[in-house]
Amino acid sequence: MISLLLGILRTSRRFAHTTFPFAGMLGCDFLISRGVHCVVAGKISSARETETATALQFAGRLDAERFPAFAAWDNAPAVRFDRDWQGKHADLQRETQVRLLWTSEVLYLRFLACSRGISVFTDAEPDGRRDRLWERDVAEVFLQPPGPDASRYKEFEVSPNGFWLDLDIGPGEKRDLQSGLRRRVKVDEQNKTWVAELALPMKSLTTQFDPAKVWRVNFFRVEGASEPRFYSAWRPTETPVPNFHVPESFGKLLFAT
Repeated sequence: MISLLLGILRTSRRFAHTTFPFAGMLGCDFLISRGVHCVVAGKISSARETETATALQFAGRLDAERFPAFAAWDNAPAVRFDRDWQGKHADLQRETQVRLLWTSEVLYLRFLACSRGISVFTDAEPDGRRDRLWERDVAEVFLQPPGPDASRYKEFEVSPNGFWLDLDIGPGEKRDLQSGLRRRVKVDEQNKTWVAELALPMKSLTTQFDPAKVWRVNFFRVEGASEPRFYSAWRPTETPVPNFHVPESFGKLLFAT
């Protein structure tokens, strides 16, 4: 079933890029984000309404920086969100698109973020790690592999200037994950977008990766240096005040071949 859905998505993307060759040059994949829909539980539904994200198996070559080539990302289904953490106040000028690819060794993520303005820290550790990175603009993913403790998960953040943070989250605690992640970023000031790619070693996420098992996941963005900031979420946490740390609200992550 997953393979059939991916085939439909790929065909739709090829049509858009063939018929409208300028589509990929527009901010936030303008035509694609508003033209492609996915089938969920037998009905046509926008990606924003689903509870499932899909990572596509990657079998191609890596580029010189050891990331998937640009064309490989286009085959992966996109998750999109533009509402706040309560599922309200949609803002297309702050839309986020996430795509995922996987191998047995690495989970790759690509964030495409529309932005009304960029605010970043100017200082970090020599390797780019920055504590409290969420106090400026970031894209985030929370990952929860299968396990006995439903309250534990991994948190990864990346900023428009390439600073990063990885944490192992548990009940009342957090610690440095030291995942060995790699990242690269690019800011397009003219189109008011930025792109961040992450390469997360599977061994930092799970002791034994099994693509047949379902993970839990959520994606977030924070924009702005001071309140009121824009806190957006793929799966709304619906807390009274901004709070992303609600694993009960996570969606599903499938690994497709």
